[in-house]
Amino acid sequence: MDEPRKDSLRAKEAAAALIDGRDPIADRAKIMVTLEHLVSTVLLVVMDRDTEKAAGMLNEGLVQGVEWRLALYNSRKS
Repeated sequence: MDEPRKDSLRAKEAAAALIDGRDPIADRAKIMVTLEHLVSTVLLVVMDRDTEKAAGMLNEGLVQGVEWRLALYNSRKS
């Protein structure tokens, strides 16, 4: 299995764990809090607990990457 496919499977598994049986619509706020916690934790881990680097990675890399993936998803559903 190639790496992009592995990444997709990891993302689906992480989403399932994050949602953890909650209703994605009714429990949206609670799920988003968990997502914020997850993103903060991962950024701190990969940036060796450096909060400035973690914030930089969020602003300079992660946001653009998420926007790109949402646009890609939107282009494929048409």
